[in-house]
Amino acid sequence: MRTLIIILAFIVISCKGQNKENNQTEKTISEKITTSKFDLIKSKKQKGLLILFPCFPCDAKNTFSEFKISEISLKNGFSVLAMNLNQHLFLNQSEKQQLAEQLEKIVLENNLSKENIFIGGFSSGGNVSLLISDFLIKNKSKVQPKGVFVVDSPIDLLALYKTAQKNLKMKFSEPSIQEATWIKSFFDKEFGNPENGIENYEKYSPFTLETQNIENLKNLKNLNIRFYTEPDLKWWQENRKNEYQDLNAYYLKKLSDKLKTEFGNENIELIETENKGYRANGERHPHSWAIVNEKDLIEWMTK
Repeated sequence: MRTLIIILAFIVISCKGQNKENNQTEKTISEKITTSKFDLIKSKKQKGLLILFPCFPCDAKNTFSEFKISEISLKNGFSVLAMNLNQHLFLNQSEKQQLAEQLEKIVLENNLSKENIFIGGFSSGGNVSLLISDFLIKNKSKVQPKGVFVVDSPIDLLALYKTAQKNLKMKFSEPSIQEATWIKSFFDKEFGNPENGIENYEKYSPFTLETQNIENLKNLKNLNIRFYTEPDLKWWQENRKNEYQDLNAYYLKKLSDKLKTEFGNENIELIETENKGYRANGERHPHSWAIVNEKDLIEWMTK
């Protein structure tokens, strides 16, 4: 898994030294710190902290390349911590503990704000964001998120497996076949074939629609939560031959509805965009960081 290099369409650790440099962004002075585990752009104002997790094959550099959030964050006094933690569709208990300790250490050693902390991630990074936020709150960590957001994330691992099975039968496109082959093989090894039971899928998945399971998110009850997605069915049909029920968008909507009902929380938002999904190289793809409006996100974080 650690050497995986294919790009997944749907989903598609002490530092050995820090490189620091000062950057002038408009009128805001910031400090950039780069390590093997993260890239940090530190605001001088220290009004808040935005923690970001990348997509499955990505890293912090890719996050900043695809998501133009640093400048507007700094203007509003938010430092931006982009993690290099990737290749995770889920976190086991040990990984949650290690990540929580790592985040606490980063915040402490870099004198970052412990107020107004927001966590977000793209694709599999959104899964990590939800799961670690729940863990931080449950264990009363020194890093307490005020809000969490996910960007077109595959939150239902059981559904992801079943979509992979479907894509393997269709054999429509090479990217789809490669992705589906890996997903099925990986989940068979990690969780077993769901025909023999779905307990492991429920144990690690943020959400399982089939059983309405949200056990891994129950501590997010009082958080501000946003789900971003671009349900461009035409694009997915033309490029992958997928239906709406195969998309991350479908399960994000179902989870949004479920949490609103269970939590009674008015601060849960589903944001569905149109024609916003483009990669930094100009490629049209609804599964992209670009579906997030940076200005609107900062307003949400600062209100």
